[in-house]
Amino acid sequence: MNPADPANPADAARPTGPAGRGARPTPGRRPGRLPLLGALGGVVAAFAGLAAAELAAAAVRPEAAPVTAVGGAVVDLTPQAVREWAIRLFGTADKTVLAIGIVLVLAAVAAGAGLLALRHLPAAIAVTGGVGLLGAVAALSRPESSWKDALPSLVGALVSAAVLYLLVTAATRPRPAGAPPAGTWAMDRRGFGRLAAAVVALSAGALYAGRRLGAYGSAGATASRADFVLPRPSVPAPPVPAGAELHVPGLSPFLTPNRDFYRVDTALVVPRVDADTWRLTVHGEGVTRPLTLDLRELLSRPLVEHDITLTCVSNEVGGPYAGNARWLGVRLADLLREAGVRPPSQGGPADQLVARSVDGMTIGTPVEAVMDGRAALLAVGMNGEPLPFAHGFPVRMVVPGLYGYVSACKWLSELRLTTFAAYDAYWVRRSWAQQAPVKTQSRIDTPRAGAEPRAGRVAVAGVAWAQHRGIERVEVRVDGGPWQQARLAAADGVDTWRQWVWPWEAAPGRHTLEVRATDGTGAVQTGVRAGTVPDGATGWHAVEVSVRAPG
Repeated sequence: MNPADPANPADAARPTGPAGRGARPTPGRRPGRLPLLGALGGVVAAFAGLAAAELAAAAVRPEAAPVTAVGGAVVDLTPQAVREWAIRLFGTADKTVLAIGIVLVLAAVAAGAGLLALRHLPAAIAVTGGVGLLGAVAALSRPESSWKDALPSLVGALVSAAVLYLLVTAATRPRPAGAPPAGTWAMDRRGFGRLAAAVVALSAGALYAGRRLGAYGSAGATASRADFVLPRPSVPAPPVPAGAELHVPGLSPFLTPNRDFYRVDTALVVPRVDADTWRLTVHGEGVTRPLTLDLRELLSRPLVEHDITLTCVSNEVGGPYAGNARWLGVRLADLLREAGVRPPSQGGPADQLVARSVDGMTIGTPVEAVMDGRAALLAVGMNGEPLPFAHGFPVRMVVPGLYGYVSACKWLSELRLTTFAAYDAYWVRRSWAQQAPVKTQSRIDTPRAGAEPRAGRVAVAGVAWAQHRGIERVEVRVDGGPWQQARLAAADGVDTWRQWVWPWEAAPGRHTLEVRATDGTGAVQTGVRAGTVPDGATGWHAVEVSVRAPG
């Protein structure tokens, strides 16, 4: 008697049917292949759920998509040390890596749910529902969220559960009575494969449709930026001094192209704001005339141009998170005075200006710094173009002399006057200092660490910055020897970095190059190494090179 034959009494005594009801592998099917089908079914079901959620998010807002919502929650909950490690390791690709990681974790959970479904289908469906509930809670935790933000994750969970049920049922369906045992597995496998392929195809279509509909949702924003013509400044910036650019190969350009300008923020999806519907409100303590402005009303005020170097507080010594651009915008101090605001030095009750982004990010800036005469701007232009979406279109803040996390709010929607004692902005609640003036820093751009220049004259060059104080001197030393003064490029005001170069007569062997700067007040950059938390890194940038013998 064939042990796999239904006529076998032992087989007849065992339950058959979908595995979730305590079934053994069905007759004619290779038991070793069944777990593979279960895991595959779980992953396919998860893909279907994500696609459905993406389609639903197109009708709500992009930030409500599960991966985006969960990613934002992960960023908020991640310990500061881990966040800094990720920035050091992955740089500006950290958000992409996070999204990939979330998808991989979801795939692993989905495969596990598929395996569980072979033994207990209701429990597997409960796991799927739990994952969807987690996504919904994450979406509701995001700034500016509403109850609608939970819908994409819940829709995705329902679709995923339904697909998982269909696939597992198909994978564990018993062989029809009287069907010949030979070839049964092949037919069942083909049937499961056809169903899974159909689900993948439909899901891919839903995902594509969701992305397209999401793009259509931001079409107005894209069109508004394309149609936006930068007004001519009332106070144009003077031309960059001819001597500000040293033209040394490998040296950072004086003005950083928009495409190369660093981006560090928490937005997994770049907000795309329609300039035609954008509004800015100004209110809070000491505001005697609250303002609500659209873009046309903002631009009716005088515009000024100014070259300003921005620096991220997450920038390690020698790091890449600094860039210099020509900004066009409205003087922030003038707008605050129009609203009746007085700085604390003149008796104003508010010492903190809290800027809020359309995605809910809050950034707190000292009112005194904004109103002390420096070129603090509500910027609309960057290097002669409307702000790129990634850099805050249509309006962002730019305040020279302060790290970006206390000054450079992108996608601006609100300005509220309050006090540092009454309110902690987003990053302050995560161990960063309330007030953070930029520290004097210098960087060697060329030769890079690990370079192997030939012996002889080598151009050692880089940039140095101390925004709102300026750079007075840059010095370089080799192997801990005496400091040698570098040649500085021409200055373009005190709010931008300065290029520098030092001719080095390099001898063969391994050498360590170090650089330090002196700011416009005469203070020398400290050599004491400190990390970025809580208010910016310190120390001298050093690179090791191996000089090759001539010939």
